[in-house]
Amino acid sequence: MRVGISGAPGRMGRLTIGVVEKLDGFTVGGLFAPGHDDEDVRGHVCSGAPDALADSDVIVEFTTPDAADENVGRWREMGCHVLVGTSGYTVEKLAVLRETWPVEGPRCLVVPNFAIGAVLMMRFAELAAPHFGSAEVIEMHHRDKPDAPSGTALATAARMAAARDRGLEGTPSRGSEIISGALGADVDGVPVHSLRVEGSIAHQEVVLGTVGQYLTIRHDTTDYSAFAPGITLALRHIATLTEPVTVGLEALLGV
Repeated sequence: MRVGISGAPGRMGRLTIGVVEKLDGFTVGGLFAPGHDDEDVRGHVCSGAPDALADSDVIVEFTTPDAADENVGRWREMGCHVLVGTSGYTVEKLAVLRETWPVEGPRCLVVPNFAIGAVLMMRFAELAAPHFGSAEVIEMHHRDKPDAPSGTALATAARMAAARDRGLEGTPSRGSEIISGALGADVDGVPVHSLRVEGSIAHQEVVLGTVGQYLTIRHDTTDYSAFAPGITLALRHIATLTEPVTVGLEALLGV
């Protein structure tokens, strides 16, 4: 299977090249990044032309939220499976993606976080949400991350909100802000706080509370190598997915 990589010069793009090179039956099918023509990326030549990925079976999208909107549509038209690792996919953006993706043909897998521990953290938060009246998400990433909240935080909040609809009614008062933004962003009714701190990679904490108790669920990524097993899992199984658009690695992990 030929794997094209969009956004190849970035950290995740470089990591994916290493993952593909170690997988039996997979090969790097091309690298794409505007403004990086003829640049050497881990022994492969990058191109600024999208057609460099035209012969790929699956394309991994690791760019920015704005660029990904155009790129994913382009890869779809090429007839390739698309693995989206770009952050920033809100409930609204996912709805549009599902509406435009053909029922038959290639598959699209959107992964908010490739770390297996982060996938479990999101699942645990979803399970806990119906049993606690208060729930907030605090996410922290490196200061160069281009979007906030993170894709992981958006996915976590959406899943917790959906689970809450089946659980407790109402949300306790949180007071009022003296300065706008102090209580975080509202994501589907779940407050989300974003930190951008030099030296960090990816961290998320979910704090849930009810009368007499609170529960903290936390995941920390300390090295980018944590994402490699998730990328491997996604590449091996994307062609077998039954739904045109799938969100998260949960379906592949059975959780």
